[in-house]
Amino acid sequence: MTPAASTVPPAPVAGESSLALTRRARRMFRLLEQRYPYAHCELDFASPLQLLVATVLSAQTTDVMVNRVTPTLFERWPTAADLAGADREEMEAVLKPTGFFRAKTDSVLRLSADLVERFHGEVPGRMADLVTLPGVGRKTANVVLGNAFGVPGITVDTHFGRLVRRFGWTAETDPVKVEHAVGALIPRRDWTMLSHVVIFHGRRTCHARRPACGACPVARLCPSFGEGEIDRDKALTMLTYELAPGAAAPTPPPGPLS
Repeated sequence: MTPAASTVPPAPVAGESSLALTRRARRMFRLLEQRYPYAHCELDFASPLQLLVATVLSAQTTDVMVNRVTPTLFERWPTAADLAGADREEMEAVLKPTGFFRAKTDSVLRLSADLVERFHGEVPGRMADLVTLPGVGRKTANVVLGNAFGVPGITVDTHFGRLVRRFGWTAETDPVKVEHAVGALIPRRDWTMLSHVVIFHGRRTCHARRPACGACPVARLCPSFGEGEIDRDKALTMLTYELAPGAAAPTPPPGPLS
């Protein structure tokens, strides 16, 4: 049985005590929250089922691409029973733009059939149940729990794992170990928002190949400062999405599910 996140001790950087690491991590979280107060799940959804399917489809593609496909998908097959009974070739045609469409079609069909058979077509709101569904791991489960059910969870995607290691919050590479190590640093109530702001930062400022260090709100607290561009003016030109100079104001996230 996997231990709770709060029971796993953090792995501080060299010379930093566990208490100092915890304080630094929480300060960095607050600063990132100030930078991205509107951070939210960037997959469009109107129900737990839509978010679950969209998250499964987001593998090996972008949220933007998934959001282009899902309106057609859910208009054609709005319920789990509809999805489970869909014509495979027709669904493949809808999902083709997301890549790996045959495998993704198979995943959606199997997932939907399991929901119908075991959960009466409803998405369960517990981690223990979600991870028993075909193709659903802890990352996908935490996305659904945090954003569709209001249950705090840490989503360890590529951006999140890369940034928390760059921040020196943990040296772990296994997503589950990363989740637990970071969860020991940040209060549980903040886990979902933490996931959003770290992922937003990874997509907009702290890029994989060359981070915009000179325009980073946590630069003074980051042990990796200097890996990227440190000149502020040059770094500003590297920002993407709504942070880019001259970009339109960010759109507030949608309200909670009714």
